[in-house]
Amino acid sequence: MGILDGKRIFITGLVARSSIAFRAAQLAQQEGATIAVSNFGRGMRMTKRSCLGLKPPPPLIELDATKPEDLERLPEALDKALGGRVDGILHSIAYANPFRAMGGRFMTTPWEDVSESLQISAFSLMSITRACLPLMSEGSSVVGMSFQSNVSWVAYDWMGVSKATLESVSRYLARFLGPMGIRSNIVSSGPLNTLSKKAIPFSHRKDEQWNMGSVMTWNPD
Repeated sequence: MGILDGKRIFITGLVARSSIAFRAAQLAQQEGATIAVSNFGRGMRMTKRSCLGLKPPPPLIELDATKPEDLERLPEALDKALGGRVDGILHSIAYANPFRAMGGRFMTTPWEDVSESLQISAFSLMSITRACLPLMSEGSSVVGMSFQSNVSWVAYDWMGVSKATLESVSRYLARFLGPMGIRSNIVSSGPLNTLSKKAIPFSHRKDEQWNMGSVMTWNPD
C-alpha cells in the first residue's frame, strides 16, 4: 500500500523527463495515485512522449492557463480523466521571457513581459485551483513549486518576482480554501537540473551559491 492509494492527482507542467513534475508523477503512481497531466500547443507532443515513461501513461489534458476557455473546459476534462474527483493539484508551471525578463534586464523589461510572467507563474495557481474546485472536497491539497524568493538572484529578475507572487497567492488560497478543509502549500526545491533551468541565464551561478551554503553540499540532479 502507498500513501496515495485511491487518490486522484492533477499534475501540471510535465514536459520532459527531467521536469520536477515528471518525477512527482512517477512517485505519485508508485504510491498508488491515479494521475492526469496537462500541457498545451507544441508542448503536447513532448509531454505525450514523456508520459510513455509512466506506468500507466496518464490521460493528457490540453490546458493553456492563460485561456479562459481552457479553464472552463478543465472540470469536465478532469471529471472524465479522474472519475469525478480531484484530491490534489501539483502546480509546476512558470515562465518569464529569458531574453526580455531575465538575464539582468530587470530595469528594462516591458510590462507585457512582466504581466505574462505573473499570469503564467502566479495567477494560474489560483485560476487552475478555482477551475478544479467543483471536483475537490475536504482533505484535498494544492501544491505549488517555487524557488527561494526572499532574496534577489543574479539574472532571475522577473521570474524571481513571479515566484514571490506565487508564494503570496498560495497564502491567500490557504485563507480562502482552509474553511473547506483544503490545504495550499509551496515547495521550494532548490536549483535542480530541469528543462526550465536551462532557459535561465547564468543558472550555473545558482549551483555555485547553493553549494557554498549547503552543509551537506548540493546535488542538482
